[in-house]
Amino acid sequence: MGGRARHAGISAAVAAVLCGAAALTAAHAQGTTASIFGQAPAGATVTVSSVTGLHRHVTVDAKGRYKLALPVSVYTVMLEKDGKAVDTRANIPLTVGRGMEVDFACPNDQCAASEGG
Repeated sequence: MGGRARHAGISAAVAAVLCGAAALTAAHAQGTTASIFGQAPAGATVTVSSVTGLHRHVTVDAKGRYKLALPVSVYTVMLEKDGKAVDTRANIPLTVGRGMEVDFACPNDQCAASEGG
């Protein structure tokens, strides 16, 4: 009977350690991300590539905005139209918990899609 009580105590201690490790992992994951965001022509594609080989794509929304949550690294941000690069920004550093705004020129300074067409 004493062995079972000791085993239950050890199991509770192991569970507490595992719960603490899970909480630390979640906090660590949140603490190592940042974002690249900005304005670009509506409907265009923004592609980011990190120095570590990560690639992500996002379509610019109808209001001419985009945002990507990314791990901390140094990125190249490329604006694409019809599958072709039309503008590129290199060496964009992301640091923990901070975002970096990268805007691309919009026709007639209007990033949002026109209402009529």
